[in-house]
Amino acid sequence: QVQLVESGGGSVQSGGSLRLSCAASGRSFGRYSMAWFRQVPGKEREFVAAIRWRGGYTYYADSVKGRFTISRDNAKNTGYLQMNSLKPDDTAAYFCAASYSGTILSQIREKLSYPDWGQGTQVFVSS
Repeated sequence: QVQLVESGGGSVQSGGSLRLSCAASGRSFGRYSMAWFRQVPGKEREFVAAIRWRGGYTYYADSVKGRFTISRDNAKNTGYLQMNSLKPDDTAAYFCAASYSGTILSQIREKLSYPDWGQGTQVFVSS
């Protein structure tokens, strides 16, 4: 099991940028596939982006493709989500998630593929 702590959330105007961080502790972070999800009150938690532990392949939701970039620094046990050109629709609580030795590729966007979760960090984008 790995413990995850998100940081970097805050308030920003439309068009602005934020970088979220996900600090991991516990088992070797390098063997974990990592993802970001987001949730607004009353809605399902939705997939944002993922990065596989093997090969570093990345995957994005259509709504963020071209604006968000997921990355990781295994030496620092930290994952990142760089968010550019933010829109009010990006307002949500953002959660970091991890899966040891990765997930089945076809399920990489599924919440149930990730056993380990952080507590979330809030992002607010004003128009």
